[in-house]
Amino acid sequence: MNHQLCRQNWHQLTLGQQIQSLEVEGYLVLPDLLDEDQIACLKAETAQLETTAVDYSIHQRGCPGVQFTGGAITDLIAHSPTIQFLETLFGNDVVMMGYDYARSEPGHPGISLHADGQPYGSAIFGMQGSVPWMVRVLYYLDDLTPEVSPFRVVPRSHLSMHDDANPYLRYKSHPEEVMVTLQAGSAVLINHRVFHGNYPNTGDWSRDMLAIAYRPAWAGPQSDVEDWDPEQLARLPEEVQRLMTDPNQRRGNYDGGNKPPNMESEAAGINPSRWDS
Repeated sequence: MNHQLCRQNWHQLTLGQQIQSLEVEGYLVLPDLLDEDQIACLKAETAQLETTAVDYSIHQRGCPGVQFTGGAITDLIAHSPTIQFLETLFGNDVVMMGYDYARSEPGHPGISLHADGQPYGSAIFGMQGSVPWMVRVLYYLDDLTPEVSPFRVVPRSHLSMHDDANPYLRYKSHPEEVMVTLQAGSAVLINHRVFHGNYPNTGDWSRDMLAIAYRPAWAGPQSDVEDWDPEQLARLPEEVQRLMTDPNQRRGNYDGGNKPPNMESEAAGINPSRWDS
């Protein structure tokens, strides 16, 4: 299988370089987000989840919709270092859209290269994938080695306007895909339009991952997704509730004119120099 190993030193990136990696390359590693105690707690809680196998392998199992599980799993939604980065990336208003657990066991054949962002929705991703912008944060609770289901990505594929970048396509492999390895407690952040997946697990241990999807508040889905249950939501910590606001909120202006009143003359979020910090 064709691939090259990513050799980026993620610890050395400035904030601007982190944003550039996510915006341009389509992915970013935030290393050492979780300490050993947090990892152990999350491993103990995910071990209690009832999982089901995917249609292509009994060795790839998951549990969708774990946001109301409670404990460390739920608390992870509001993990401060991650949210601080996303608030800088998005401009403060961060909306959590979904939360899943996945386990790649020895014998897992790998996940095909695919995009999570699909503008008309799909049977796999529902209408959640129809939002214009979304970042998925993939927290890894085990080391990713070349043998244990490392992350795979085709950098910059989300920028292509070519027919090959149709987000409904899937690929067995790609000659310019990149393998990303990392230590447990680190996270991969992905632009939801980038083509990505993971490699087979030919190692000796399972790889646990918690995936949380966030978007800027303005960037709502093309049609409504299911609202959060208000009774379950009320039982969550306040810092988590702050992120689990209306998943259907949108900030568009269909009837906006050419010269609306009170236009700004500065907008730091679109500065060409935003990567220089």
